[in-house]
Amino acid sequence: MYKYLEKSFSDFKQRGFVVGYDTRGQVTSSCSSLRLAKLTAAVLLGKGVPVYLFSRYVPTPFVPYAVQQLGAVAGVMITASHNRKEDNGYKVYWENGAQITSPHDKEILKCIDECVEPWDNSWDENLVDTSALTQDPLQKICASYMEDLKKICYHRKLNTQTKLKFVHTSFHGVGHDYVQLAFQAFGFQPPIPVPEQKDPDPDFSTVKCPNPEEGESVLELSLRLAEKEGARVVVATDPDADRLAVAELQENGRWKVFTGNELAALFGWWMFTCWKASRAKDRDVKNVYMLATTVSSKILKAIALKEGFHFEDTLPGFKSIGGRVKDLLDSGKEVLFAFEESIGFMCGTSVLDKDGVSAAVVTAEMAAFLDTKSQTLAQQLTEIYKTYGYHISKTSYFLCYDPVTIKRIFERLRNFGSPNSYPEYCGAYGILHVRDVTTGYDSSQPNKKSVLPVSRNSQMITFTFQNGCVATLRTSGTEPKIKYYAEMCAPPDQSDVAFLEEDLQKLIDALVEHFLEPSKNGLIWRSV
Repeated sequence: MYKYLEKSFSDFKQRGFVVGYDTRGQVTSSCSSLRLAKLTAAVLLGKGVPVYLFSRYVPTPFVPYAVQQLGAVAGVMITASHNRKEDNGYKVYWENGAQITSPHDKEILKCIDECVEPWDNSWDENLVDTSALTQDPLQKICASYMEDLKKICYHRKLNTQTKLKFVHTSFHGVGHDYVQLAFQAFGFQPPIPVPEQKDPDPDFSTVKCPNPEEGESVLELSLRLAEKEGARVVVATDPDADRLAVAELQENGRWKVFTGNELAALFGWWMFTCWKASRAKDRDVKNVYMLATTVSSKILKAIALKEGFHFEDTLPGFKSIGGRVKDLLDSGKEVLFAFEESIGFMCGTSVLDKDGVSAAVVTAEMAAFLDTKSQTLAQQLTEIYKTYGYHISKTSYFLCYDPVTIKRIFERLRNFGSPNSYPEYCGAYGILHVRDVTTGYDSSQPNKKSVLPVSRNSQMITFTFQNGCVATLRTSGTEPKIKYYAEMCAPPDQSDVAFLEEDLQKLIDALVEHFLEPSKNGLIWRSV
């Protein structure tokens, strides 16, 4: 990092570098997030670079926020997010406050190859305490973040008066203190914390897997507490607080855990509704944008078509969204919301990355507002689908630990029946278009070239079916998984939900059987 940043910025030693970390412990390897953060800082301090090192754990979004606020050249967050307890890693942010993309990633890798021997003073963790170049940005950044959060608070008076109660779980991670402060910034009473999960615990002792995306099974403690406390809405931040899960108690006494795509429909509707209500006369809807990754629901596209704003999709991952949002802002556009289906949401543009803290408090405000209309989040979701068309999606994955098998599965789809030909059917379902961003092919374009950038390092093929369904098969960037994403995009006049769900499920079954062939390829079905 030092070598590449030194080449890239002549003012590196004036502007400095941000380092944040989560609460992972790594007792056996002595590689806690705090220690890795200190070592990261030591390398740079040893070369005379000012380092903004947070004095305690912070949510991941604080690092990209701090990079922009402090004018630093880049930042690192030591985190493995919602991965298992044995993992650790780091995320790199560029001066624009977005995760790095090509060519920076490739250039840093080249520098790693050129610099395999650690420098002598790289192991001096004490440098962070003795160097005059170390600064703690915690108070300034936290205060500034909470102030900026108020820009997306539209109903503070309602928030102060609401009778709704909220439960929050931080999944043994960093989220508790920061979500409490965010609720305060919006005028709410603090959410009720899950006592067993509110404090950092590197062992994640109450959950098999610290990933709120896995749904009701991992939200058990928060749902039981909500029932006991009479709280209707549960918000759950993952261990580094950049993602958000939401559950709501329904009239039948059951909990609905919203998918990332369902939450995005609610957020998209909410952010646009608030923008419309608060906008000045000279603000033009044609200047407004929302974004989503290409494997996420197309519900924002449907809303955009009807309401007149712009929708764009990007390659998977918030690194693709963050940079694009910055470009749009720099060209004078307004960006209201962006998301990825794996419960990653960006409400407003103070942080150019997914942010579970802001998403949690926006959820609370939306729920409190709807409560004044005697409506629930789930009822409002139905209203959105009635207005803009039902978008029913299912996402899951298979584990595959053999890279050769993964490659064989995708190469078979590129040479289906004969060389360089993609399938025309999946079981009984006719295929209208195929897009393969690994190779840059897109049959829907006149020149057969994908509009999305080519991404040769990962496998991803999207099939558009004649019945209106869109399905993508792709590999995970961080885990040994083959994921599938399937969505039925129906027009507003097609409201037979049971039929749409059944048709989607049949198509997924065909996709798994004919394209993934799990028994033949030794794939392991997702289980929590």
